[in-house]
Amino acid sequence: MALVAAGITAIVMTGCAGASETGPAPAPRVAYPESADATLTKEDVDAWLDGLLPAQLNETRIAGASVSVVADGELLTARGYGYSDLEAGTPVDPEETLFRIASISKVFTATAVMRLVEEGELDLDTDVDEYLDFEVERSFDQDLTLRHLLSHTGGFEERIANAMLSEGEEVDLREVVMNDPPEQVYEPGTTPAYSNYGIALAGYIVENVAGVPFEEYVEENVLVPAGMDSSTARQPLPEDLAPRLSQAYDTADGPPVERFETVSDAPAGSLTSSATDMAEFMRVYMEDAEGADLLEPETIALMGEPALDEESLGGVAGGGQMGLGFFLEERNGNRIISHGGDTDVFHSEMQIYPEQNAGIFITLNSSGNTGLASHSLRLAVAEGFADRYFPGEQADGGQVESTAVEHAAMLEGNYRPSRSIHSNFVSLLYALDEARIVATEDGTIVLTSPETGRPTEYMEVEPWVWREVDGHRTLAADVVDGEVRAIGTTAFTFLPADEDTPGTVVLSVLAGSVLILLITVLSWPIGTLVRLRLSRPKRDKTGRWARVLTRVAVVLSLLALAGWGVTLSMALSFQPISFGTLRIFQVVQGLGLLGVLSAAMVVFDDIRRKQGLERCVGSVLVLAALMGLGWIATMHGMVTGSVTF
Repeated sequence: MALVAAGITAIVMTGCAGASETGPAPAPRVAYPESADATLTKEDVDAWLDGLLPAQLNETRIAGASVSVVADGELLTARGYGYSDLEAGTPVDPEETLFRIASISKVFTATAVMRLVEEGELDLDTDVDEYLDFEVERSFDQDLTLRHLLSHTGGFEERIANAMLSEGEEVDLREVVMNDPPEQVYEPGTTPAYSNYGIALAGYIVENVAGVPFEEYVEENVLVPAGMDSSTARQPLPEDLAPRLSQAYDTADGPPVERFETVSDAPAGSLTSSATDMAEFMRVYMEDAEGADLLEPETIALMGEPALDEESLGGVAGGGQMGLGFFLEERNGNRIISHGGDTDVFHSEMQIYPEQNAGIFITLNSSGNTGLASHSLRLAVAEGFADRYFPGEQADGGQVESTAVEHAAMLEGNYRPSRSIHSNFVSLLYALDEARIVATEDGTIVLTSPETGRPTEYMEVEPWVWREVDGHRTLAADVVDGEVRAIGTTAFTFLPADEDTPGTVVLSVLAGSVLILLITVLSWPIGTLVRLRLSRPKRDKTGRWARVLTRVAVVLSLLALAGWGVTLSMALSFQPISFGTLRIFQVVQGLGLLGVLSAAMVVFDDIRRKQGLERCVGSVLVLAALMGLGWIATMHGMVTGSVTF
């Protein structure tokens, strides 16, 4: 049980952050061959990729990768590396081998929405209830629109459980979006918070308005017009495509993962494609691509612009933003529209340069030998591509000296991500999942966040806008009357942590309480052995029932905590969760909380009867530990409230 308790913190630091699909984040740099005068030709790109990927796949223990590059609006090259089936020795073929592209599917969903917008069937700024056959549960009176859903500003909290369905289960999209949705915790249009549910809801609107299943609409109106004849939104894959799907691995040293990952929020992550098909899709979003007539030029331009402005987002609009389905980036002075995606074992990245009519797509069939291995490798390829072929310079002119020190000092503090859970027991994870900003003497800020895995330094390049030193990522602060209300970065926001209950306090109470209760449990058999060895008499029966009930409460509290920890571990491994079992955990946790009463009686009795300093201190510590766990359990829905997470 000690390991489970410690694992809760470990999950915060690795699983929730590392597996998240929140777009670009800093990662350890991977070296690649340099060239001062590289030109974007097939020969140079092939040589660059061949010099980078085989060695990196071997080092990270990733089984296989596929890459496609577009230049001048046409496929320049497509390369396969490693194996799609290690046991059979089948190499990755960039044209034939299929990969799950996970959250890059969101761009396809946005494309489907925009097809219907062009046809006049949908409007980006009309309340979504106009297009649904049920009413969306909401916490605010403001309209909820497709613009909000496609830019991840619908205001919904995160949802983790049952992200992947069990083998043989089929997605009922209406049931997924209608029954027990995540709580709306932010006013629509104000707080970027990446949301699979929001995109799934947009996908269901496509299905409901078009009158055909979502996957059918996408295939007929997005994939076919784009020339993607080896791609599908269906789960599992059609019979003609299923044999072409790559095996998937945790690492190249282990067996393949046998299950097909059926994504429950299908429009947010169901697509399967090949590297060459993804090149066809990238062409759609390039200014001068011929034949890529899936959408009108005006629509394509709209999707690559910020979806919301300062009037809606406040000061965070000055940083990295979302378009309609795309992350909007800038690197070396070049505009990039992008998206990444992760299942448990497949990992992909797509970056498009609209003005340069170029783009790169990379997909991996393994997670690798460290938590950030796949993330680091795919971003190293994408960013290496930018630095090699589109070097340029950043548009900013350096640090704003006049305000840097003052503004950095105002930002210093602890923050929590907007992509979080508020309404159930998993909120405990996010209470511990704090980022820290420290101001330096020279006016820069250093952000340390579980999402990045390392401290990152930023300098102020405009008032309240910071850019990564020796990098391209931006942060922007929303400051009202001298108070920092939010710090924005693309599709999620850092919000000031609760000063009354900072994560360090919650973690200290949790760790201290668990430690005391574990020591208490261990002391029972040890105490019995010592008493027998020294022939000490048993305690008299006065207060016996209070002591027995306290022991029961200690055991129940630890068992409930272990149950929550195992549940989280299962959810983050995409294993099915029984919500009925979680109700049992709530009951067990509640009975443990009731033990505070019996523990208080034991303390009172030990002091009244002068049982000695050692015994009195021990009983007081047990009472404090039960109260500590009870406080945490009550605050974070572990006794009452929703268990869907």
